[in-house]
Amino acid sequence: MPAKLDHEARRRDVSAAVWRVLAAEGFGGLTLRAVATELNATTGLVTHYFPSKQALIVHALELAEASTRSRAPVVDAAGGLEALRQALTAVLPLTPEGIEINRVWVSSWDAALANPELHAMEKARYRRWRARLKPLVEQAQADGDLPPDNPDDLVAALAAFTHGLVVQALFDPKTFTHKRLLRLLHSHLEALTPR
Repeated sequence: MPAKLDHEARRRDVSAAVWRVLAAEGFGGLTLRAVATELNATTGLVTHYFPSKQALIVHALELAEASTRSRAPVVDAAGGLEALRQALTAVLPLTPEGIEINRVWVSSWDAALANPELHAMEKARYRRWRARLKPLVEQAQADGDLPPDNPDDLVAALAAFTHGLVVQALFDPKTFTHKRLLRLLHSHLEALTPR
C-alpha cells in the first residue's frame, strides 16, 4: 500500500507543478521540461505520469476544470436574477485565484482551437457552463426580471458578455478594476430587465 500512496502523492506533486507552470507561463510555456524544472526533477519522472505534451495539456485542462468547479458559488436560495448575478460574478477575475484560473483558461484557447481533442473538451466545458446558467435565466424570466426571449440566446449572450469582461480585465486590470467589473455586470443585467 505505501507504494500506491507514494505514486498518488507524486502524481499530485506533478499536478501541482503543472498548475504552477500554467499560472506563470500559460499554455505556451507548458512543456515537459518546464514541469520537470518546476519539480526539480527529470523529464523522465514527468513522462512517467504524462507520456506526452498532449497528455500534460489534457491533464492541465482537467485541473483547470476541477478548480473552476470548486470555485463555483452555492447560489442564493432565492434563485432568479440574484442567483444568476452570483454565478456570473464567480467567473470574474476578482481574487488572486480568480485571476489565476482565468489566465489559465484564456491561455488555453489557442491550443484548444488548434487541436481537435482539446477543442472538443473546451466545447463541452462551455456547454456545461451554459447548462448551469440556463435554469437561473429561466427562473429570472419566470420572475419577470429578464425578457421572455429564447433562454438559450440569453445564456449565450450573458456568457459572452462575462467572458468579454474577463479578457478586458486580464489585459487592462487598472481600467477594469474589481469595482468596475461588478458595476458593468450589474448594469448589463439591469438593462435586460423589462420595464
